[in-house]
Amino acid sequence: MADLGPASSKRMWCSVPERMQLHLAMLALQFGYAGFHVVSRAALNMGVSKLVFPVYRNIIALLLLLPFAYFLEKKERPAMTLNFVCQFFLLALVGITANQGFYLIGLENTSPTFASAIQNSVPAITFLMAAIFRIEQVRLNRKDGLAKVAGTVLCVAGATVITLYKGPTIYSPATRVNSSNTKPMFDFGSLSLGDAKGKNWTLGCLYLIGHCLSWSGWLVLQAPVLKKYPARLSVTSYTCFFGLLQFLVIALVLERDAQAWLFHSGAEAFTILYAGVVASGIAFAVQIWCIDRGGPVFVAVYQPVQTFVVAIMASIALGEEFYLGGIIGAVLIVGGLYLVLWGKSAERKIARDQLAIASTTEHSIIRPASHAKASLNQPLLSSSTENV
Repeated sequence: MADLGPASSKRMWCSVPERMQLHLAMLALQFGYAGFHVVSRAALNMGVSKLVFPVYRNIIALLLLLPFAYFLEKKERPAMTLNFVCQFFLLALVGITANQGFYLIGLENTSPTFASAIQNSVPAITFLMAAIFRIEQVRLNRKDGLAKVAGTVLCVAGATVITLYKGPTIYSPATRVNSSNTKPMFDFGSLSLGDAKGKNWTLGCLYLIGHCLSWSGWLVLQAPVLKKYPARLSVTSYTCFFGLLQFLVIALVLERDAQAWLFHSGAEAFTILYAGVVASGIAFAVQIWCIDRGGPVFVAVYQPVQTFVVAIMASIALGEEFYLGGIIGAVLIVGGLYLVLWGKSAERKIARDQLAIASTTEHSIIRPASHAKASLNQPLLSSSTENV
């Protein structure tokens, strides 16, 4: 009988080429994040508090991150100072509190698919912020610069369309089920889990844009912090810790219902465990590994796959409807994303080529000079023959 134990499984995984491992890991990552969108929306519709949900999520995430940060980065972690404490607090305010808070309010008023679609604009918004703060240069005289600017414009246009134009319903699972006289795959009774009927769609989209701005701001602010504190897991752990404290204070002040802190069903407990373990724990580790092996552009290219998976999951599990404005906006945002990513890739290629040319030129200048200096110490007629 063949050995199907852990050792055999590990050998099988190691025999897979690394490039294929990266593609499989990225697909699994997108499915994990897609599940988070759907599970979060289900949690909100089951009555889980928008203030308590992130508190429990960040407690689980912190418990998962702390051991790895402590043991793996002992030698890389600088001494803690008041300046670092203030920077971590600001990172938490932008990257945890504002980011997750805006996301949950926006998700409650829209749908998982469009929340995922708007997130595709994060690379373009990050580029725009980096350009405003002079962290990144905008070169309009080169094709990579033009591509990034055009991609940013498309993403902004797509987000604007989603926000201001909902449009007619293009696809409705409920209509399809009724017309075919068949039962849906999942019966949630009278709960409308997928779509925000009776909610403010425009306000929800504005909150989701705020979520993307917070996420991009966190990425921009994180870059200079990591240069002074080069321990990524520790930075993330401190950010998560301060974000937890901020959410805890907000929840204790604003959430007056004591029942909101209790789990009323196994489904509610599952949604919080999924958000903490999968979305903030496993997915984070997989993403770090993929960025380390494949680069940030490779990871970002897979982002639209998540939106596609969310659309399928939300339609089947939550009965989500799709609107014309959302579809048009999503297409514009995805097109803008790929333009920005292509521009970043072309920029790196140009930088590598320029570095190679500079290195070759420097080598060719130094070599004749050293050769001329050496020839002064040699006789005019050498006794040995050299291959030139």
